[in-house]
Amino acid sequence: MSSDADVDPTDYEALEDADVVMRQNDHGLHIADDEVTGVSSQGQTPEEALENLAAAVESYAEATDDDPGDDWL
Repeated sequence: MSSDADVDPTDYEALEDADVVMRQNDHGLHIADDEVTGVSSQGQTPEEALENLAAAVESYAEATDDDPGDDWL
């Protein structure tokens, strides 16, 4: 992970295997990019950006899961 903030993506289960890059835009928003999935998120703080990224990566993983989930039929 490259970052100018003191946050750890591995604190979030969804980001344990992620390659996270942190940056800050011209407006002061912190942006977290997962280089593995291509998913990005933002927040007012680095922690908020990582929390939002973890939720987004979790949603991405659920959406791209090949399991149709209808085994009970």
